[in-house]
Amino acid sequence: MTSGSPSSMRTWRPVRPELSRELTDARLQLHHAAQLVAAMGISYLPKQSDDSHTNLEWLDDAAALASHTINDPTPIRLAVRPHPFALLFLREGEPRATLELNGCTIERAIAWVRQQLAAAGVDAARYTNAKHYAIPPHAVAASASFSAAASDAFEQLSFWYSNAALILGDIAARTPNSSPVRCWPHHFDIATLIEVASPQGNAPAKTTGVGMEPGDTYYDEPYFYVNMYPQPSAVPTMELDGRGSWHAREWLGAVLPASQVGSGDQHAQIDAFLRSAMQACRAMLTA
Repeated sequence: MTSGSPSSMRTWRPVRPELSRELTDARLQLHHAAQLVAAMGISYLPKQSDDSHTNLEWLDDAAALASHTINDPTPIRLAVRPHPFALLFLREGEPRATLELNGCTIERAIAWVRQQLAAAGVDAARYTNAKHYAIPPHAVAASASFSAAASDAFEQLSFWYSNAALILGDIAARTPNSSPVRCWPHHFDIATLIEVASPQGNAPAKTTGVGMEPGDTYYDEPYFYVNMYPQPSAVPTMELDGRGSWHAREWLGAVLPASQVGSGDQHAQIDAFLRSAMQACRAMLTA
């Protein structure tokens, strides 16, 4: 199994926009399951000021979000696969054990992870699901079992992450000063950060964030976004391609909600939106 397969070898997976507002429960369950994976970085890697030790990578050949590699004593990773919903334990890049999450509790999953770590020669006692940030609540955090009964919803989430990794990977590859594409377990978005202008004196770098959020308090559906730092004082008036629009409640940026994605060439529509939004944000930052 390879890490971060070249996007030229990946395939766009058509999503069903009509289901985009029916993914909430599956998304929240996946978010909580992803904390088990982020716990690998929290438990075993040096803390980074930007929390990058906790972030996750989409592995396309496994269709899963994976932790950073832990190299003690052999390379191991933990991953969560949205569909079929499961935890994957990887050694030397290959899945060696699978835990189906349907009907499983977080406590049972933690015990399973520790079993795999111990078998790999890792100090399993160090593995902790304690977090230094909060995520949206769900019954699974209070000992309820995961349920993958809404199979279509988990499959759609898998497609959204897969497609985001594809299109954001292309953007990062062609855009100078882009960070690796990673999923951040606190907000659960997958994104790249692009430095538009270097720090000048006491002024910080100017950046644009380009990503996909699977849903949150602003949009109860997946959406692609482009934001910028520092934010402008006024809402932009530039028109955006691909049916995108400007979001201005509590943060300012360009958005393309899933419900605005058509059934035609979705890849081309989203790419057109992101290109136009990035161009608009860059123009504002460098004006």
